[in-house]
Amino acid sequence: MNTDIRKLLEGVSTGSVSVDDALLKLKTKPFEDIGYAKVDMHRKLRQGVAEVIYGAGKTAEQIVGIAETMLRNGQNTILITRLAEDAAEAVKKVHPLTYYKDARCGIIGQMPVPDGIGKIVVVTGGTSDIPVAEEAALTASVLGNQVVRLYDIGVAGLHRTLAHLDDIMSASVIIAIAGMEGALASVIGGLADCPVIAVPTSVGYGASFHGLSALLSMLNSCASGVSVVNIDNGFGAGYLANMINHMNVRKESE
Repeated sequence: MNTDIRKLLEGVSTGSVSVDDALLKLKTKPFEDIGYAKVDMHRKLRQGVAEVIYGAGKTAEQIVGIAETMLRNGQNTILITRLAEDAAEAVKKVHPLTYYKDARCGIIGQMPVPDGIGKIVVVTGGTSDIPVAEEAALTASVLGNQVVRLYDIGVAGLHRTLAHLDDIMSASVIIAIAGMEGALASVIGGLADCPVIAVPTSVGYGASFHGLSALLSMLNSCASGVSVVNIDNGFGAGYLANMINHMNVRKESE
């Protein structure tokens, strides 16, 4: 997925980029220290994806400052996760931010054109899982993927799951999100021929232990090809799905 350095070197090879310009690009300091944060400017060069701002625990002023540093250094699209609505309103006064309330995410800049090898399907067991699902879906979208949402198709009504077999069986990656006992991931894993990323949510009654029950169920799934991220970690699932969905793109560029 990380092709920036390769493109830079190819530019030198073809003469479209001078040696001095390439050297300057590579020598630019890997982070910028703004006092309360050290903004990683080489994240995209190393990993293929630029730094994402985790909004929880940060003041609106800190978020504005970090975003300003990213924009000044050439990052055109910025994802802010776990962003409170009041902080989003404050950021909007400085930067053109689009806020997604369900996902608690904000995006500065334009969504990229999808360039992954296929589609990422985001599935939830119930409507109560949608906030986590939207965090996953928006993360995958902002990283350049086509995303299909299939919400409220949990195993309590298995016919709802089976009604979407075409989407499930044609996906490159599936993110299965569920609380309660977390059985959806095993069902999807038993139907699909692609990697399944399971996300346990903190949705459920007392004995669900705020998502621990679903987490343990997913970790013990008997379906092959199911991996698990942390409770309510939609961002982590969307990020991993993006990496999987760009593997052939990376291979073709090498």
